[in-house]
Amino acid sequence: MMLLRKVSQSSAVCGSILRNPAVLSGGQRQAAIVLPVSNGRLYASQAAQAVLEKPAAVGSDAATKVEKKAVAAESKSFAVNMFKGQIATAQVFPFPKALNGEQEQFLQELVGPVSKFFEEVNDPVKNDALEKVEDHTMEGLKEMGAFGLQVPADLGGLGLSNTQYARLVEIVGGHDLGVGITLGAHQSIGFKGILLFGNKAQKEKYLPKLATGEHIAAFCLTEPASGSDAASIKTTAVLSPCGKHYIMNGSKIWISNGGLAEIFTVFAKTPMKDPKTGEMMDKITAFIVERSFGGITHGPPEKKMGIKASNTAEVYFEDVRVPADCVLGEVGGGFKVAMNILNNGRFGMAAALSGTMKGVMAKAIDHAANRTQFGNKIHTYGAIQEKVARMTMLQYVTESMAYMISGNMDSGATDFQIEAAISKIFASEAAWTVTDESIQVMGGMGFMKDSGVERVMRDLRIFRIFEGTNDILRLFVALNGFQNAGNHLKSLQKALKNPIGNAGLLAGEITKRAKRKAGLSTGLTLQGSIHPELAQSGDLTAKAIEQFGAVIEELLVKHGKKIIDEQFVLKRVADCAIDLYAMVVVLSRASRSLSQGHPSAQHEKMLCDTWCMEAHDRVMRDIKLLRSGQSKQLFNNMRSISAAVVENGGLVSPHPLGF
Repeated sequence: MMLLRKVSQSSAVCGSILRNPAVLSGGQRQAAIVLPVSNGRLYASQAAQAVLEKPAAVGSDAATKVEKKAVAAESKSFAVNMFKGQIATAQVFPFPKALNGEQEQFLQELVGPVSKFFEEVNDPVKNDALEKVEDHTMEGLKEMGAFGLQVPADLGGLGLSNTQYARLVEIVGGHDLGVGITLGAHQSIGFKGILLFGNKAQKEKYLPKLATGEHIAAFCLTEPASGSDAASIKTTAVLSPCGKHYIMNGSKIWISNGGLAEIFTVFAKTPMKDPKTGEMMDKITAFIVERSFGGITHGPPEKKMGIKASNTAEVYFEDVRVPADCVLGEVGGGFKVAMNILNNGRFGMAAALSGTMKGVMAKAIDHAANRTQFGNKIHTYGAIQEKVARMTMLQYVTESMAYMISGNMDSGATDFQIEAAISKIFASEAAWTVTDESIQVMGGMGFMKDSGVERVMRDLRIFRIFEGTNDILRLFVALNGFQNAGNHLKSLQKALKNPIGNAGLLAGEITKRAKRKAGLSTGLTLQGSIHPELAQSGDLTAKAIEQFGAVIEELLVKHGKKIIDEQFVLKRVADCAIDLYAMVVVLSRASRSLSQGHPSAQHEKMLCDTWCMEAHDRVMRDIKLLRSGQSKQLFNNMRSISAAVVENGGLVSPHPLGF
């Protein structure tokens, strides 16, 4: 399981920011300076270094660095720009058409057999009971090429694009999440590092057998003492005096495929000399480790709440001799490897869980359509109708996010870290809610094991925990956004040093802030990007983005570098960002359906309009709270309640009966 790292001391949450509009108008130049972060409490991933050192598109050989200023100025990410109160449409409008004719035909040829396999061959109930994927199922998956979906064809895989991959994992997610984890742990994270960062020799050596499933892969990051604080890993890899191999020692816990894998992507601390100070320091490096190297053992399969069919085990490394040519990426560059792997795989979770939601909803809807109570089918009652409508919206948003991001990736987008994190958070929470409500619609029948929904409920619980807990990912979303917004404001402050040469830029910023202060619109709009029938929802979205950008600036001015400690604030900022991204993806998808005259276009318009109405209200409510003086008291109360309960070792209030 992945967890986010602490930002290094050289990383800054954001640059100097402007304190008020007076700065822009040439008045007294006061600025609240946000200094480089040295506070170890800041949670963020390698990607959270964002503007300062953001990887470009990860190519076939390695991720290359892009000059920070260019990235800050040119980011096409919708999420990055909404933190600045701006709308960047390049990656969200129109809704991506990511498949060419040949890719579409190939995918259609795969969808039927894969669906049939999971309907007729795979038995999720038996897999769950056995706590393993049945042997004949594993063999069938290997024969279909399911273990090498994105491995290039010339290395034995199917060579699928991200969008093609998403469509197939959606099918898997709709039938058996235990099998989904087995496949995902293998290729979405297990050997993804070799695909993204491996050199030619590494790819040619390892990928063919991984693609056929002859070798299974696992991703080894989490340790007993390092959960969300991944920088605190203890596993070490020390270079031998001859320089030809590393000696690896340590252990990893909760490793999916840990008891099955032959190939491990392992993250370990390696002693390195600091080029600036000459002092020795530990940096994390990624390694390709083969079980055949010797010294690798694993514990028994863990007993889990759900995804029981997947193998989860502790893995031990004792004096493992790892050849130096098994370093993945650069020595000391392990976090970049880990975070790119995770960023590149998160869209797959949204795709899989959109399939899961379809599956459980089909059962709930069938029950609602056929169950009679009080003389009527229960689907005719408002209480059930609201549940079905909300479940449908959650599935629609999740599916839209998954294919928006996969489409962005296939078109060469390089900046999608915030969007990918949002999709993981949203999908895992939406799937839980939809499954819970499906059980509620089905009543007692849903609670029974034979319905199959309780198994899905157990399987789903882990998705809010692994590959970045949703709590940590919310901090990542908010802090990444603040960092980009702060750098934008810093660039404006620099522009003040040459007011004549930057007159146009500064005039626009002055006007924008003056209108905001007067409660007027700054002219932000989605007109021209969305279908005219969605104009009202587009206006709500634009207004919400406008206010969101304003409150981000206010919070930066108010808290400065201490924003990293304001987790009550960061959570609500992230919730706003999630809702705003959800609004824009459904606006894009529904616009496409309306423009193309799809039979479902008016239904999708209703989904979009309903979602945007409620999401707008949630965003504005959170913004109002963030601006309110009451929020400080509310957050202090929660801190105090928590502190009292922890200090007491449990609840503080006595039992109402006194004993």
